[in-house]
Amino acid sequence: MLHQQHKGAAVQQNDPHITLITPDAPMAAETHGGRAKCLQRLVRLDLPVPQTVALSFDAVHGIAAGDMPDMAALLAPFGADPLLCVRPSSEDPDWGGPGAILNIGMNDALCGTLGKRIGKTAAATLYLRFIQSYAIHVARLDPDMFDDVSDDPIKGLQQALDAYADETDEDFPQDPAVQLAEVLRSMARAWEGTTARLLRQAKGAPADAGLGLVVQALALGLGKGECGSGVMQLVNSETGARQITGRYLSQSQGRDALSSGSDAIFLTRDPRGPSLEDQAPDAFEELRKHTDLMRTKLREEMQAEFTIENGKVFLLDGVRVARNARAAVAIAVALADDKIIPREEALMRVEPRALNELLHRQVDPEADRDVLARGIAASPGAAAGAIVFDAAEAQAYDARGEACILVRRETSPEDIRGMHAAVAVLTERGGITSHAAVIGRGIGLPCVVGASEIRFQPRKKQLTFPDGRVVREGEVLTLDGSHGEVLAGETPLLESARDDALKSLMTWADDIRDIAVRANADTPADADLSHSFKAQGIGLCRTEHMFFEEDRLTVMREMIFADSSADRAAALELLLPMQRADFIELYRIMHGKPVCIRLFDPPLHEFLPTDRAGHLQLAEALDLPLSIVTRRVEALGEYNPMLGMRGVRLGITVPEIYDMQARAIFEAAVEASQKGPDAIVPEIMIPLVSARREVEIVKTRIDAVAAAVRNETGHDFRYRIGVMVETPRAALRAAEIAPLVEFLSFGTNDLTQMTYGLSRDDAGRFMSDYVQQGVYPEDPFHTLDAEGVGELLQIGSERARAANPNVVLSICGEHGGNPESIAFCRSAGFDYVSCSAFRVPVARLAAAQLAVQSRIS
Repeated sequence: MLHQQHKGAAVQQNDPHITLITPDAPMAAETHGGRAKCLQRLVRLDLPVPQTVALSFDAVHGIAAGDMPDMAALLAPFGADPLLCVRPSSEDPDWGGPGAILNIGMNDALCGTLGKRIGKTAAATLYLRFIQSYAIHVARLDPDMFDDVSDDPIKGLQQALDAYADETDEDFPQDPAVQLAEVLRSMARAWEGTTARLLRQAKGAPADAGLGLVVQALALGLGKGECGSGVMQLVNSETGARQITGRYLSQSQGRDALSSGSDAIFLTRDPRGPSLEDQAPDAFEELRKHTDLMRTKLREEMQAEFTIENGKVFLLDGVRVARNARAAVAIAVALADDKIIPREEALMRVEPRALNELLHRQVDPEADRDVLARGIAASPGAAAGAIVFDAAEAQAYDARGEACILVRRETSPEDIRGMHAAVAVLTERGGITSHAAVIGRGIGLPCVVGASEIRFQPRKKQLTFPDGRVVREGEVLTLDGSHGEVLAGETPLLESARDDALKSLMTWADDIRDIAVRANADTPADADLSHSFKAQGIGLCRTEHMFFEEDRLTVMREMIFADSSADRAAALELLLPMQRADFIELYRIMHGKPVCIRLFDPPLHEFLPTDRAGHLQLAEALDLPLSIVTRRVEALGEYNPMLGMRGVRLGITVPEIYDMQARAIFEAAVEASQKGPDAIVPEIMIPLVSARREVEIVKTRIDAVAAAVRNETGHDFRYRIGVMVETPRAALRAAEIAPLVEFLSFGTNDLTQMTYGLSRDDAGRFMSDYVQQGVYPEDPFHTLDAEGVGELLQIGSERARAANPNVVLSICGEHGGNPESIAFCRSAGFDYVSCSAFRVPVARLAAAQLAVQSRIS
């Protein structure tokens, strides 16, 4: 009954879409599915696989349409009295498929025959299982019809047959050909149904993805002697460590051993209970060798599904071991270390974005998720804490050593200290490149933005969720920044895992990639993190974030309220040593690697209080009448501040700011060069440029400051001046700008905003609708728009290089960490990308994969 020879192809002569699986049978995953192809590989290894026939995608599609194959020819390879199972075989196992149907061929006669061989109870169990499975999954009958069936298989069998007859007005089918035909028809139609199609499309499958089916002789896991079934793999699915894992259940079939509540036993000897190694040592050792052979020859960690029939081992299937990101890295590295796959292939086996799971804490996938609301997943990771509604309260929680989540309608630069104190941030407004999102990614803070379905009530210090639940300040929530979810209460979390395997993979990536990766870092702490992630320098240091410390903020406000250039310079003189100390520390941490410092960018009103209480405090601090303070704050307000007095415009109209910063940069470079072994060559970036004359004016002043510092210190030094290309005009006029500078860094956050005419903080309100309706293929703030913004990058880079062949090109927006953006930059000849520190490993791996792909092609 159980045929194991894999010879002949008689079944193929009748139907080219139905193939007996033999070592040389024509078969591919693209035509018969991954399971069928894997079984053929096991047959080629001469492993004990039961006789199997594969139906191609075309055959299954035909069955769904009513074109049934020749059932006699299909059953011929299995001999008389066949006992079969049918399993799905999709091109990608992740796309799923209908559940397996076992024990096809069981009927009254075979039950009697098997009863003499394996025992009446075991035979009745097989028959009863098939009747129930057939009724529910093939005939689509109500499972309740079997509620009164006895637990005793022999009694229950007749009761089940009677229940089927009562429900259908006909006897249970006895002909194996009829049984098999109905199973195939049911599985084929289930695959092509609307629900199944939508489910697999959600997993990335094309709408017309095909399904193959494999019909296999059934190895009995019930009967006399050692009988049972189970699964074995050689690695831990959570860590990727070498460890034999799995379960075995005596007197069972299929994947019974994995069902909850079963009496399954361990595979290896274990003090906690019995094991297969103790119970059937020969079968255990044979399984171990088979699974190890699969690993070596199939070049992958595999899970073997097996059945033991009276002590004899049969392999029913081999599937790729399920794994999380940490295990994926460990498995790829181990396979390369064992010379099973080359290092280049190991690099290609890890999805770059999956590294986020290793670098941040995540919600335990086994935990119950009580989802209160959803927003935009702006910064990966997860955290639980009490909610607070302002930065000061977040700092108070941090001082007490208590975890808190900062809740704001939207964050601003004055929230920086509160964000550093919190374990996560939740905002009502904003998109993927909003302030909260950018800062969150930069400091590794889980962040969900644009959670507009929540009613934010900061005055009442509470959140009201769509289902009516209210959470007040001090009550605990969990924020999942990887999936954009707000969860009730404190959900179990998994810690980050930066182990030796990840270090090895990253070293291999660095050996092969051909585009540099820098980090965006605004503080010494950010620089430390960037250095630990092996960034090749700092591609963007936003200096404005250094001015929000309490002692500096007061001085900044004095400068803003100064009436003359001399008064402004005097106020800034107090900030000079603070800025210089910041830059010295950055240079020290980066050990001579390039540090690109962007000059002051934001509008001045961001440094001023917005409410009456803040105005009053500022009036007291500056010893000014409240009316003067209020009028000055109002005068500095702008209708559209992101397009107003900021960036280079501020540097030209209030030049004392850039003068002070340039001096701090140069003096820090001199001092750091004297103290350390590396000669510092600072990079100074002028933001928001749109005209050549802007660069000329600012560059002249910077050169003058450099000359003054050289004279005062007696030390010569080199420096590089560049511009941040954030306006479409700067990209279009790059040929005029490039000869004046040594580098152009494209700030794709603002460039995208200006190209589309979209506010990056408000786009989240409608972007999902735009993407769903096909207006944009993706959120352009999340994935670089290669057609529109990309064309500006292409034009700017080509014109810049034509005018200055030595100009260095890069991007420093948040797109710099996206694999798709890196591919574009690499093809356009950019020198480096810069992204937030936590995205540096993602960028390094993505860049390496692009280099591997280019070698292959």
